[in-house]
Amino acid sequence: MGDQKRHRILMVSDFFYPNFGGVESHIYCLSQCLLKLGHKVVVMTHAYGNRSGVRYLTGGLKVYYVPWKPFLMQNTLPTFYGTLPIVRTILIREKITLVHGHQAFSTLCHEALMHGRTMGYKVVFTDHSLYGFADVGSIHMNKVLQFTLADVTEAICVSHTSKENTVLRSGLPPEKVFVVPNAVDTAMFKPALNRPSTNEIIIVVVSRLVYRKGADLLVEVIPEVCRIFPNVRFIIGGDGPKRVRLEEMREKHGLQDRVEMLGAVPHAHVRSVLISGHIFLNSSLTEAFCIAILEAASCGLLTVSTRVGGVPEVLPDDMVVLAEPDPGDMVQAIKKAITMLPTVDPQEMHNRMKKLYDWHDVAKRTAIVYDHALSSSDQNLLERLSRRPDIE
Repeated sequence: MGDQKRHRILMVSDFFYPNFGGVESHIYCLSQCLLKLGHKVVVMTHAYGNRSGVRYLTGGLKVYYVPWKPFLMQNTLPTFYGTLPIVRTILIREKITLVHGHQAFSTLCHEALMHGRTMGYKVVFTDHSLYGFADVGSIHMNKVLQFTLADVTEAICVSHTSKENTVLRSGLPPEKVFVVPNAVDTAMFKPALNRPSTNEIIIVVVSRLVYRKGADLLVEVIPEVCRIFPNVRFIIGGDGPKRVRLEEMREKHGLQDRVEMLGAVPHAHVRSVLISGHIFLNSSLTEAFCIAILEAASCGLLTVSTRVGGVPEVLPDDMVVLAEPDPGDMVQAIKKAITMLPTVDPQEMHNRMKKLYDWHDVAKRTAIVYDHALSSSDQNLLERLSRRPDIE
């Protein structure tokens, strides 16, 4: 179905290369595979430093770095109609047929979806995160999401947990929400030719060091694991506001020789960090999918992760040990993973990941959602307004 129709797609998000994270790599890899399927893909994001204007990336992927500066967490200032002229120019110049926005807290995404619908384009939205319902930030975000998603043609979520969360938050009919998982570039994330010696067990953490990613859990788990297992060493890649707490923990317990802090790791170097270890530790407190787990498993590492959000859906039981987001339970999970290590074959794990997760498969499934969106009936302004939620 996706092979028969050629679409011209505008991907929109505040999050894109040269910034690196789950959303950024999803947009990049999905765009590359859609180009290979014969679709035309253009990306619109805001300027990053001196990277402004039109740039071409691998495979002829055209990117508009619109000259707006981000004001908070890589987000542009919400303007409602300030983005309309540039969005309209890109849509007409590139002869776009469908607008695809990514990530709920990207203001550029919300505005482009709104302008796209106003101009009569079909729009698709992908949600990459889970949100709560009780804290002030989530309540505000959910209201914005209700307003935007009342008007999208179709929505995509990266896991079944994420779909449930999005439907509850936005009030979208469940039949309009599709589940298309993330994937991993298995050609880039290969196991080491020679497996590291098991005389010393190395546990790798690669994550942004922020509250949401469970950096505070690591502060309690690492000293306890080091106390129980004298032959365990930690390598921590990543940066963020919680880095100070981890460094304080290292000083307090005298673990400078057993906890190595690498700071921010460029995405191109993530594999070389992963293949130096045996176990990958993910301590997230909320996660819709977690591409980092896929990258680690593709490199042949056994994963220990918190049982949150969409994580239990990601890997088969023999590749991951799940724990509650509680320090004691996580220490027990690490103990169990260390006993499982002799049975792990990194190459066999990599081969299984190749079959389980493939960006080309993700692109084909996404193209089916595009076909579905483009074949849906048009609505006039009154019908569109009647679907808008009442925002108190």
